[in-house]
This record gives sequence, C-alpha cells and structure tokens, in this order.
Amino acid sequence: MPSQRQVKWAQLRVGITVVIAATVLAVLIFLMTGSGGFLTPKITVVSYFDNAEGVRAGAPVTLQGVPIGNVVAIEVVANHGLTPVKVSMRIMKKVAQGIPTDATAALTQAGVLGETFVDIDSTHAQAQSSIHDGSELKIHDNPSIQDVMKSTQSSLQNVDVLIRRIDHIVSFIDSGQGSIGKLIYDQELYNRLNATLNEVQSMVNTISSGKGSIGKLINSDELYDKANTAVDNLNKIIDEVQAGNGTVGKFLKDPSLYNNANDTIAKANALIGDINAGKGALGKMAKDEQFAAKLDNSLTRLSQILDDLQAGKGSAGMLLKDSSVYNNTDQMLVEGRKLVQAMRENPKKYLTIHVKLF
Repeated sequence: MPSQRQVKWAQLRVGITVVIAATVLAVLIFLMTGSGGFLTPKITVVSYFDNAEGVRAGAPVTLQGVPIGNVVAIEVVANHGLTPVKVSMRIMKKVAQGIPTDATAALTQAGVLGETFVDIDSTHAQAQSSIHDGSELKIHDNPSIQDVMKSTQSSLQNVDVLIRRIDHIVSFIDSGQGSIGKLIYDQELYNRLNATLNEVQSMVNTISSGKGSIGKLINSDELYDKANTAVDNLNKIIDEVQAGNGTVGKFLKDPSLYNNANDTIAKANALIGDINAGKGALGKMAKDEQFAAKLDNSLTRLSQILDDLQAGKGSAGMLLKDSSVYNNTDQMLVEGRKLVQAMRENPKKYLTIHVKLF
C-alpha cells in the first residue's frame, strides 16, 4: 500500500499538470482568437454604431482586410444620438501609428453567413496625425445583409406586382378584348389581312412579269441601256474637260484665264493704290478736301435751284408750275398746226410773191 506521502505527491503532480494544461489551453485560445502576442503593445480605440449587427466581443478588427486587433467590449451608452452602440477595440500600437485620425470603421460580414467584424478603412484619409489610445474612429455605413434582404424583398414585391399585371393583360388578350386580342382572335380581321396579302402577292407577280411602270423599271433592259449611255456621255464630257477642250475645259486648264485674272486684280490694286494716294481725278475726288467742299457747295446750290423750281420761282419755275404758260404754249401749238394745215390746203394764198417795178 502506498504511503500517505506518496498519495499527496501524486495528487500534487496531477494538480500541477492540470494547471499547466489549463494555462497552455488559455494561451492557445488567445493566440487563435486574438491578434498579436501577450507582450505586443496595444491601444484602445472606440467607434459608435447605430446597430451592433451581430458583432461580438473577441471579433477581429482589420485594417484594409489585415487583422490588427480584436473587439473587447460592446455596450449601449446613453445620450449619444442615433449611434448609441459603443464598440471598444484593442489594436496593435505599431499599426495604429500609421492610421490617420480621419480613418473610418465599418461593420463588415465575411460572406453571406460569415462572422461580423470591424474593418478600418484609411484609403480616403487625409489627416497628418495618427490615432492614439482612446481615439474615436468615425463610422462608414456599409449595406448590411439586412439591408440587402430588405432591398431584395422590395424588388420581389415589385416583380410580383409586375407578374400580376402581365397575367391580367394576358387574360384580357386571351378573352379577345383590346386591339391585340382582336388581332389574334377576330376572324374578320384575319380575312382582311389575308385578302391584303393576296393583293400584295398579285402585285408582286405583276411586277415580276414586267407589267406596269414598276415592272418595266425592274425587268426592262431599256432603262439600263439609257442609263449606261448617259454614263458614257458623261464620261466623254469629263474627258473633254480634262483635255482642256470646250469652254469649261479652257476655264479649268487654260492658264491664260488665270493670268488675265491675275493681271486684272493687279491693275485694280494699282488703281486703288493711286486713289488712296490722291492721284488722278478719282484720287483727288477721294482725297482733296477742297474739291469735296466745292462738290458739296455745287450740290447745295443745285438743291436750292430744284427747291426754287418746285416753288415755281423764276422763269423755269413758272414754266413748270404756272398753268397759263402751259395753256398759252398749247394754244400756240394748236394755232401753229392750223396754220400749217391751211398752208397745205391753199399754199398759193400764203406763198404768192408780188414783185413791183418802178
């Protein structure tokens, strides 16, 4: 029989073994569920969400998908508006030194049925300072699986309404109502359509046989021959023009026309230059102020004369305006015509010359 001392020693060894095994198991669990080791320096940061959405204490915290810590606490706080859920996170201090203060945190789910974790995003951050122990990270809303389900439910309801409407329309058409229903089920409409198709077929047969204007246009070689002849004539005209024959050909090919036009333009430029320089009659007319003053004076006097004529002043004015002058002139012309007529009728009376001698 073992002694009492041996029994106690055996019990002590069993107890020590259990304690060591429990410690190793705790360390393994911590290493498997956490990020970093025991001696890795860490800081605590918080974020406030409107809903925990399945996140738990011990859930991973990632930076752009890379694990950097764990969620240590989730609690509801008062007087925090629309985001009452406080999520505390412990992350590695050396990683936190590269996270700007305006980085954002979001609850993300690993797949459709995966675990919910916190992901920190710094891609759009611009702050120069880094987060420290006790910093608050603003949240960035990502659509959750519940939001997706709600959106899907709304889409399914819309699809259901659409299917019901389509079923109603199909039933309406199947009953022969409406334009489409009559188009499908109305025998009279079918007969009319069949008659129209027969007429179209008859017209096509007529055209194919070369009858009528369209049939001749399609089947007769005369139109082709005329078109071919017209194209040949057009080619001849183009060849003549290219060869420089005819008026159009000379206009395109003869360099004398260009030379004459160039000489004319040069002379016109020289004439305009002389006018601008005040040379010649046109130049003096354009540049000489004295001549312009004389011309203006002459035009003014001419205008005054015309005004006097219109007013009936002077002999010419009276001749234009005085009716008595017109009447006397008309009377004199009438008497002159009578005298000429009398002389024609009896010339001896007016043309007899009497000669007397001493």
